[in-house]
Parts: sequence; structure tokens; C-alpha cells
Amino acid sequence: VHVVESGGGLVQAGGSLRLSCAASGRTFSSYTMGWFRQAPGKEREFVAGVSLSGGSTYYTDSVKGRFTISRDNAKNTVYLQMNSLKPEDTAVYYCAAADGTAVYTKQMRYNYWGQGTQVTVSS
Repeated sequence: VHVVESGGGLVQAGGSLRLSCAASGRTFSSYTMGWFRQAPGKEREFVAGVSLSGGSTYYTDSVKGRFTISRDNAKNTVYLQMNSLKPEDTAVYYCAAADGTAVYTKQMRYNYWGQGTQVTVSS
């Protein structure tokens, strides 16, 4: 499966952005989807994941209550709604797809990755 992210940009602290990830190739609904991010000088980290049907989600603690991951299997797209953004959310955000049925937090479980989209939050 091929995934392409969009929706990044520059936003002031407290603002919102919605990232999208469009997938093509094999059946989208057969993949667990996740969002990761990598800030300058830091390792890439898990942000959020969603199960095959969208019924289960998981978030890293720092984004709980602010970010929402969702998917639309009819549109082959996964979203990351980001509210109350903080400067520390500044990073390149990556979409990834995993073969499997659980919501995975480890990068090694994800088989397919996009090129990333930059999110910059100004203070």
C-alpha cells in the first residue's frame, strides 16, 4: 500500500490542523493505521493509532485530549485532527500502515510509510 500525507503547515499555538493520509493499493481496511512524528534532533515517536474498523484508538500521553485519529475506509483515508496545538508539537508527521489487527505503537510493526508532512507551531 502507498500512503501520502497532506495538511501540514504553520499554525499559532492554540490553533488546529487536520492531517490527512490517503492510501492506495491493497484494501485499505485491512491495515491498522498510525501517525508518528519526528521533531528536530529527536527520534521518531508514536502519536496515535487506529484499528481496522476505526473502533479502537490509542494515543501517546502528550496528545491525549487534544488529538483525534479517525479513518474513512470508503475514502481510503486516515485523519489526525490536532487541536490546542503547542510549540512542542512541531515535527514532521508521518502516516504508516501495518499488517495486522491490533493498534500498534512500535514503529517496527508498520510496513508502509509516507514521506511526511511538516507541522510547525509558533509561540
